[in-house]
Amino acid sequence: MLLLRRCHSLTRFGPLNTQRHQVTPAVVSCAVRLWSSSSEDGGSYQRAHGPRWRHGLAGLLAGTGAVLAYGLHHHKAEQQDSSTVQTIEKTSAFPIISQEEVATHRSLEHGVWVTYKGGVYDITEFVAMHPGGDKILLAAGGALEPFWALYAVHNQEHVLEMLSEYKVGELSAEDVKKQKAIKTSDPYSTDPERHPALHINSLKPFNAEPPPELLSDSFITPSAIFFKRNHLPVPQVDVASYQLHIEGLPGGVLTLSLEELKTRFPKHTITATLQCAGNRRSEMNKVKQVKGLNWGIAAISNATWGGARLRDVLLAAGYSPDVAQRAFHVQFEGLDKDVTGTTYGYPPDHGYPVRAVVPGTVGARNVKWLGKIIVSAEESSSHWQQNDYKGFSPGTDWDTVDFKSAPAIQELPIQSAITVPTDGAVVDRSSEEVTVKGYAWSGGGREVVRVDVSLDGGKTWQVAQMRSSEKGQAPGPSPPPGRAWAWKLWEVTAPLPAEAQELEIVCKAVDNSYNMQPDTVPPIWNLRGVLSNAWHRVKVEIREDDNEE
Repeated sequence: MLLLRRCHSLTRFGPLNTQRHQVTPAVVSCAVRLWSSSSEDGGSYQRAHGPRWRHGLAGLLAGTGAVLAYGLHHHKAEQQDSSTVQTIEKTSAFPIISQEEVATHRSLEHGVWVTYKGGVYDITEFVAMHPGGDKILLAAGGALEPFWALYAVHNQEHVLEMLSEYKVGELSAEDVKKQKAIKTSDPYSTDPERHPALHINSLKPFNAEPPPELLSDSFITPSAIFFKRNHLPVPQVDVASYQLHIEGLPGGVLTLSLEELKTRFPKHTITATLQCAGNRRSEMNKVKQVKGLNWGIAAISNATWGGARLRDVLLAAGYSPDVAQRAFHVQFEGLDKDVTGTTYGYPPDHGYPVRAVVPGTVGARNVKWLGKIIVSAEESSSHWQQNDYKGFSPGTDWDTVDFKSAPAIQELPIQSAITVPTDGAVVDRSSEEVTVKGYAWSGGGREVVRVDVSLDGGKTWQVAQMRSSEKGQAPGPSPPPGRAWAWKLWEVTAPLPAEAQELEIVCKAVDNSYNMQPDTVPPIWNLRGVLSNAWHRVKVEIREDDNEE
């Protein structure tokens, strides 16, 4: 299951003095942090500490770590009882404002407006004082509720009183209705609600990734911003009648209810990173247009999953280890279907109630809404297995491509990317230094052993500090060889070069097999835009101090 963590500390700041408001000291949390049951969150607040099958059945029966993650929890931040929260009182003295008008105020230049419980608020003057920095802009032009749901600390009287000082209007009744309206004729109308911070690459089916600057905030990615990869509408599954069917080669057959899956087999947990095959496809599009969603660097997330081992389920179905001599493939079928009734063989929102988690492999093999497991001597005939998710030479085009000539992607290559600062960011010379953050991961259980970072486009390098746990927590033991399923987050702080006016920040990772990332995209370009893992580069402007000549 996915875990959430809440920030353990928030910034206290002094009085807000603006042209319009005088506000007493108060505490306001960062826009998006992580969830925890730590009791320290409920009391006083301190200064923030900083940005915190194998291919054959034989491998499965040997226990490669694949699990069936059942009961995936779509965690929501704890919300205080409404009786303890004073809501903002509506008044007819405010003008009625449409959502269309609110949406035009999404920047400091045009003003930053947000909505909350039917009210409209101009928070432009508050942005610079927000303890969470400019992350508050993620909510600009839209609703605060999805962001505050991640931080129950917002639902306190003094926070609501502060917000009330910025009220400028009431959201129109029509737009309030629209927020709740459902078009029942739309096959996607029952899809789950998604967090507005997500960068949407496709609305129907829904495919989205989190803002890069949020991705490295937490070792465990909050489920609300875990990247979403769907090919079809999210199926509505009746948990009470759910059944998982195991079939295929002679010698085994089994049908399990969700309760049986929970009670007949020991529960195992595993922390594993999932990455879409098309992560960073946008960089290949800059070289030459490719087919596929224009993913940035955040089609990757990390979670702790819990459930029955696939090995145990296959043994219970009657597939003993000797069956591996004939069974080279295990096929997964999801419950999501297209208009013809065809299932997507390996669908990558998170797969409730049962998902197959195959650590170390491409996200496409981690089937969601699992309905059937087929033990077979042959690969799945699914389109996505046979005619997609394969890599080709840069010289191969759509006129010459032969999908049967290439193997399906399983393990992914070494990968790293910069999450902070983002491309085009500005750093003040007066800060004297820059902090660079990111993630690194390698497929097949290979452990990332080093991340190199350069501020000058790769001329000089320094080694980043890596962590494999939440910031402030003691790191766990090193994983056994071949079982490093989770990513590592990294960080480096370096002085700003004295004469530089722009930084070209570059990162590259190395795993324990000494696999390294290629330096440029053109040699690895392919018509589907998959396996994009070149050095990641961002350009940052250095802004000189105003008082300098």
